[in-house]
Amino acid sequence: MSSQDLVTLNVGGKIFTTRSSTIKQFPASRLTRMIDGRDQEFKMVGGQIFVDRDGVLFSFILDFLRTHQLLLPTDFSDYLRLQREALFYELDPLIDLLNQERLLQPRPAFLEVHFLNRHTQAFFRVFGSCSKTIEMLTGRITVFIEQPSTLTWSSNSFPPQMTLLPLPPQRPYHDLVFQCGSDSTTENQTGVRYVSIKPDNRKLANGTNVLGILIDTLLMEGFHLVNARTLSSEDKTECYSFERIKRPEAFTMNKTLKPETIIVSEQSPEKK
Repeated sequence: MSSQDLVTLNVGGKIFTTRSSTIKQFPASRLTRMIDGRDQEFKMVGGQIFVDRDGVLFSFILDFLRTHQLLLPTDFSDYLRLQREALFYELDPLIDLLNQERLLQPRPAFLEVHFLNRHTQAFFRVFGSCSKTIEMLTGRITVFIEQPSTLTWSSNSFPPQMTLLPLPPQRPYHDLVFQCGSDSTTENQTGVRYVSIKPDNRKLANGTNVLGILIDTLLMEGFHLVNARTLSSEDKTECYSFERIKRPEAFTMNKTLKPETIIVSEQSPEKK
């Protein structure tokens, strides 16, 4: 590779050296005019083209030019500033990516778990903005109710054997409702409700233990516990609030098309 194939940019004091073809791959961009010497605002100084812009943000732009993917840190928040830099360099494909609403305005998913522990019973209600998470929990949670066996028995015989009848949790108003502990819904008889949450699969009647597994499940799904408080001083209902922000890992261009006709598609880095 000859030195003529390389170009060095000094962007805000940060030095970048790359192929000139990398910078010039979009003929309509200001970067191409800069390298060709057609933009008089940018001068060659000491073998470097000085650009009085943000060098940190330019590193993301250069990575996009090299890979045709927009890969940003998970805690990145300067979308509007990066969009401003893309406008300055007149990189329309990058502008199109940044204009996507879900990238510029990532919408967090909120979830709340209401927990009431009353004597020997515990009640749970899960609801929020993330319907897929509610459906996921519905598929993982099973409530088991003790039921006497079908064999008849008298007061003089041994107590009846108990079997566990599995039931799905309730779904009123798209929420998720279930309970565990003692169950006195049947007349003159008290059974026990157990809760099992996959992949743990233990059948638990203690509400505090079930709450712990439920919280662990949400944490493994990428949620973060942002608040824990008591809703009512009378019944002491506890409320646990969760939030999750998921951004696409990568946005890439369809390289089979010309740079002037870009299609945006979402693709994870593992599928490159």
